Amino acid sequence: MLSQKATSINLFSFSTPQMRAFHLSWLAFFVCFFAWFAVAPLMPVIKGEFHLTPDQIANINIAAVGITILVRLIVGPLCDRFGPRRTYTALLALGAIPVMGIAFAQSYMGFLIFRLAIGAIGASFVITQFHTSVMFAPNVVGTANATVGGWGNAGGGVTQSVMPILLAAIVSLGISQSLGWRLAMIVPGVMMLIVAVLYWTLTQDTPEGDIMDLRARGIAIETGKKGGWDVFRQASANFRVWVLALCYAASFGIELFIHNVAASYYVDKFGLTLANAGFAAGSFGLLALFARALGGLTSDRIARGWGLQGRTLLLVGFLACEGLGLLAFSTMTSVGWAIGAMLVFGLFTHMSCGAIYALVPFVDRKALGGVTGIVGAGGNVGGVAAGFLLKGVGGLPQALFIMGCCVIVAALCAVTIRFSVKHRDTEKALYDEAVARRRMLQNTGIAVASPA
Repeated sequence: MLSQKATSINLFSFSTPQMRAFHLSWLAFFVCFFAWFAVAPLMPVIKGEFHLTPDQIANINIAAVGITILVRLIVGPLCDRFGPRRTYTALLALGAIPVMGIAFAQSYMGFLIFRLAIGAIGASFVITQFHTSVMFAPNVVGTANATVGGWGNAGGGVTQSVMPILLAAIVSLGISQSLGWRLAMIVPGVMMLIVAVLYWTLTQDTPEGDIMDLRARGIAIETGKKGGWDVFRQASANFRVWVLALCYAASFGIELFIHNVAASYYVDKFGLTLANAGFAAGSFGLLALFARALGGLTSDRIARGWGLQGRTLLLVGFLACEGLGLLAFSTMTSVGWAIGAMLVFGLFTHMSCGAIYALVPFVDRKALGGVTGIVGAGGNVGGVAAGFLLKGVGGLPQALFIMGCCVIVAALCAVTIRFSVKHRDTEKALYDEAVARRRMLQNTGIAVASPA
């Protein structure tokens, strides 16, 4: 299967199946992430309308990421069984229903149920990572995974800034805030439906074609013979998967938590306006535009000389820096220093995420969907745990300090990730083969530019 995987990345191309999957997967993830957190920057308005208590707000934040754990575990095997094209199209189309449906909530309980359902679209990340993992060769797969993940994650930052502006534009037309936020939520739902059509019409599952069609014709699929829950069981027996899930809980879990609380935190503690708080919170998410890609790119570069263990040690370093930065952020008392510290720890948070999914494709190629799903679900477990921690300690600075300590512990756990000599040699051979094929294509004038 390696022979048809892309060995380079041409960001300005849309002509190959690999690059169409690259661009459509990050766009789909961007739209899903935008819709997933579209409510968060509007919470100061919604809180007043429904007279929400701090405990109810905490429940809403937990609901936003809780259901994603289950859906991510399911979506990974579904990608193996039915292919990412079918799975992504279905998730986009079905996920648009609660996104637009939340506009009709009339009570706390109704809002909570819709917020819970919206969380399912967070599983889009698993499909994005699966699709690029099967499309790109070992020498650039880390960069590909991290770039599409980062650009998609940026939707969480964009929505923090855009939704308050959209609400303000609607209100300027003479519409009340109560109706305005509801109309604003229709926009991300429509965006999801449009991208669902694009994904169905413009992508394919693998470089060779449709997964179900290939299996029906008896053609071997790298991700496994049957797909489905077979790959989940195989992945769950691998301890490296669970360590990476813990690491993702300590990176993406923190990211989810910050997306949910940052805007309200800047309003409540520092007295910023809704728009300014949205821009401050949005800056954290916008780091994903380059920081995740930087983490994956660095991992690919390290792998040239240090192989899989180099990728692992890089992850350890990123996580340690994230933890230290989070400890610093928890102590800030001025808005300027708080934003600065948030950007520092946010940089390493996103880079850690990129480094993790630069490792995922190499853990077990025959159970890729299961590995991707379990590790992805780990991120949401971290987000839910952070929500419960905040409920337990009552104050955000205290919760952030404890989270910083937990991230450092996760970095120490990442040191235990080891690969056998046979595993390392096999992956090194595949990496060298991809590099050699890329050079051959360059010499014949076929190769395209790549950042890796």
